[in-house]
Amino acid sequence: MLRSRIAVSGSTGLIGAALVRSLRADGHEVVRLVRRPAATGDEVEWDPERQYVDAAGLVGCDAVVHLAGAGVGDHRWTEEYKRRIRDSRVLGTAAIADAVASLDTPPKVLLSGSAIGYYGDTGDRAVDESAPPGQGFLPSVCVEWEEATAPAEEAGIRTVHARTGLVVARGGGAWGRLFPLFKAGLGGRLGNGRQYWSFIALHDHVAAMRHILDTESLSGPVNLTGPAPVTNGQVTAAMGRVLRRPTLFTAPAPALRIALGEFAGDVLGSQRVLPGRLLDSDFAFAFPDIDATIRAALR
Repeated sequence: MLRSRIAVSGSTGLIGAALVRSLRADGHEVVRLVRRPAATGDEVEWDPERQYVDAAGLVGCDAVVHLAGAGVGDHRWTEEYKRRIRDSRVLGTAAIADAVASLDTPPKVLLSGSAIGYYGDTGDRAVDESAPPGQGFLPSVCVEWEEATAPAEEAGIRTVHARTGLVVARGGGAWGRLFPLFKAGLGGRLGNGRQYWSFIALHDHVAAMRHILDTESLSGPVNLTGPAPVTNGQVTAAMGRVLRRPTLFTAPAPALRIALGEFAGDVLGSQRVLPGRLLDSDFAFAFPDIDATIRAALR
């Protein structure tokens, strides 16, 4: 992509912050959507709960990347917090889609966040973007989340749903919580360890988003996962190898259900998701296997 003006929501999160750094390092102009009055020229005010976006701040943007949403694993899933998870995604996405669709000259592409939670529990079955949604809370949220981009699609804007897997990074996300435990020798399997984890290195995730922005043939759902999903047991073994720590502890499924409530079903569920469309579009992963991905996160 030539030097462009790109708007990013969720710019303070793990993925958003890394994307902003990458874009700015290559000379792109980045404007960040912030939930307060804009204080500088590189900020645009928005309020997802009120479905408000200062659309004037998006004028001249070549692309909009929407990554904001309440953390799925940040709190126990009460009915109130589940509503927050859903609303932060669906209402915020609808607001941004309406805003970009209202512009006289809209951006060429809207890259909107989604998640492999769309597929639900796939067991040992490998799935790609052609698979239907699963059953349960997270699949239902993902379906609504993606449908909320409809105004942008109807306005002729190339719209991509980035179905993100487990991002491996030391500085945040689910994996950021695992590293301290394993470094302390307290890591181990979750449940029976046979559930698949579809992971992706943070470096590859950012590179994949930039690849999507540059690849006009990509629209609709794109899985942002590595090419070789592994089981939780294999993750545990890899963490032990790379960190040179014992991995003797196990968190039994009943204990996880007591500790995590409804969210435990997703922690113990299996998602064997493949990045079919990325591979078909000749995207090259820098860290395709789990050991290399963990080492990259520790650099």
